[in-house]
Amino acid sequence: MAVVRDVHQPLLFEVAWEVANKVGGIYTVIKTKVPVTVKEFGDRFTLIGPLSYKSAPVEVEAEEPEPGTPLAESLQAMKDRGVKYLYGRWLIEGAPRVLLFDTGSAHDRLDEWKADLWNIAGIPTPPNDHETNETILFGYLTAWFLGEFTSRCLDKAVIAHFHEWQAGLAIPLCRKRKIDVTTIFTTHATLLGRYLCAGSVDFYNNLQYFDVDHEAGKRGIYHRYCIERSATHCADVFTTVSHITAFESEHLLKRKPDGVLPNGLNVVKFAAMHEFQNLHVKAKEKINDFIRGHFYGHFDFDLDNTIYLFTAGRYEFRNKGVDMFIESLARLNHRLKTMGSKMTVVAFIIMPAATNSYTVEALKGQAVTGQLKDVVSQITERIGQRIFEHASRYNGTHGTEVPNPEDLMSKEDKVLLKRRVFALKRTTLPPVVTHNMADDAADPILNQIRRVQLFNRTSDRVKVIFHPEFLNSNNPILGLDYEEFVRGCHMGVFPSYYEPFGYTPAECTVMGIPNITTNLSGFGCFMEDLLESPEDYGCYIVDRRNQGVDESVEQLTNQLLGFTMKSRRQRINQRNRTERLSELLDWKSLGVEYAKARQLALRRAYPDSFDDDEPEFTGVQRVGAPLSAPGSPRFRSGMMTPGDYATLTEEMEHLSTTDYMGGKSWQGINDVDDESHYGFPVVMKGRTRSDSLGSAISGRQTPSGSRKLTEKDLDAADAALSSHSANGNGH
Repeated sequence: MAVVRDVHQPLLFEVAWEVANKVGGIYTVIKTKVPVTVKEFGDRFTLIGPLSYKSAPVEVEAEEPEPGTPLAESLQAMKDRGVKYLYGRWLIEGAPRVLLFDTGSAHDRLDEWKADLWNIAGIPTPPNDHETNETILFGYLTAWFLGEFTSRCLDKAVIAHFHEWQAGLAIPLCRKRKIDVTTIFTTHATLLGRYLCAGSVDFYNNLQYFDVDHEAGKRGIYHRYCIERSATHCADVFTTVSHITAFESEHLLKRKPDGVLPNGLNVVKFAAMHEFQNLHVKAKEKINDFIRGHFYGHFDFDLDNTIYLFTAGRYEFRNKGVDMFIESLARLNHRLKTMGSKMTVVAFIIMPAATNSYTVEALKGQAVTGQLKDVVSQITERIGQRIFEHASRYNGTHGTEVPNPEDLMSKEDKVLLKRRVFALKRTTLPPVVTHNMADDAADPILNQIRRVQLFNRTSDRVKVIFHPEFLNSNNPILGLDYEEFVRGCHMGVFPSYYEPFGYTPAECTVMGIPNITTNLSGFGCFMEDLLESPEDYGCYIVDRRNQGVDESVEQLTNQLLGFTMKSRRQRINQRNRTERLSELLDWKSLGVEYAKARQLALRRAYPDSFDDDEPEFTGVQRVGAPLSAPGSPRFRSGMMTPGDYATLTEEMEHLSTTDYMGGKSWQGINDVDDESHYGFPVVMKGRTRSDSLGSAISGRQTPSGSRKLTEKDLDAADAALSSHSANGNGH
């Protein structure tokens, strides 16, 4: 008799290389999504990853699985065969159950499993690729566990959701072994796409022409590409994180994705709107302190008329658009000098690279200004004491109320102050890099800075600081955590050429910091698709698809110049608007896309278990009160969704709203106190999309049916928002 599994209370295993193991952006995706997933599944949700003895002891609290359960019996069976693992709770919000396998404990089976992989899937594996070896060990251990577990747990459906190729190897193994799980595979970036874009190729205009096997072989990643492609084709549901990556996957992985699952963040709403503005002021003052030290001897610009720009991320010079950013800074510098502007722009480039140490000049700058500040504080305290002593001796004699200014500073004070001031003398220009680079002459960023001659001269209105190390509060020259640094800046600039989603501009948006991205990044496409006029809300989008490089650089320069010319009041109002977009990026809104993917997988695996006539649950609103766009139709042609967020359509697999509410428990996830919603609406687009995913990034869209905000509307909104702002908000 066939096993009948309960599809309405399924078990969820989410498998990723970065579970309790920070390597890159997927760690952020997994970690921030946990609270909404735990809200829906509770202890029916378990994360699976490789065991890192470096991070696991501080990230995971070990527990013993409940005796007699299918989980405990499955793990015991593997333990009896020599497999080591760590089971417990991940010490993050939501405290999910985690299962981490020690791949080293199964290393003696590596050759056997490599042979099996070749026999069942025809995937070759070279002997000296450590990352692929670890992927094979982890994939086989995960498939082994899922096989053991599903043979013991017969009453509930099991969903296994895999992220990226390192975790995806288990998918073809589950399919080949006929393990009774339904699988989802999400690619956050294709392997081949990342390698191709790193070279000088016109990637997007030639996608359909690439010989994928040849290109993968030429770059020595054919075996990895085979693993990624097999996971893509064997999964019940295949998804990506953006339309741009979906377009790429269709051509490089040869399967059209079933949907798009955008990345979200945990958004913390402040009780009062002005609170995030106050955080900006505090963080900006810390950056000001760094600037005073870095530019000592040449500190001749007004910090009240200074704009802080930054770009950050992995050191991928072309993919991250650093080449375009530096070129646009040079053009902006020329424009500002030609205009005779008094504004100064300081541009930070935060990207880790090989370094030897901090430069002497960078350390000296912070030291001499720190000493000057200490001396001034001491002298100020002594002056205050002298004023107090003089005033306390007042006997009524006219003209003795105020001390003689000449008597306030002693000769010792003057000498001490002069010594510290003379230490600020400098014969060299402020450095453009804060560290001694391991290979200064070959560094792409430094070479382009030299080419455009942005050397931090006194006459330059644009100054550049390259910090080749990620930020942390223990940094001796720029002691801020990344989040605090972002809050202190005025704008983030990310003109990426290859960016499957892009967490950096999303983080800026959530923190109320205007940002620039492109229509070749997943985030840029996402915001361009949702908002009627993204620039009005501080989300500037550079067109890198439909125009040449020079036109894109000129557009970016114009956007930077326009932002630089804004008044302090205008920047405050724009930050208010930007922060309002955070609700669009909250997992409370975007988590439902994952729920829809899971329900689609269940329907494909167990079609006989669903009754299409189930009553529809209508108690959940996709978008909160601030969003004033008209409700979208139940169905749109092609790859559109009812909520206009991603691409899983209800009618595509007979889905009803009931199906992706997780047994109606999703309603609690979106319960938000009405008072946390602001009244000012964000106007969203009404639009359709053709069947081709190419239209998602080509800019071809139907005219919007919703009303566009006029400048008069925005001015009225700014006036209303300004009434919420506290005095002293920074710019």
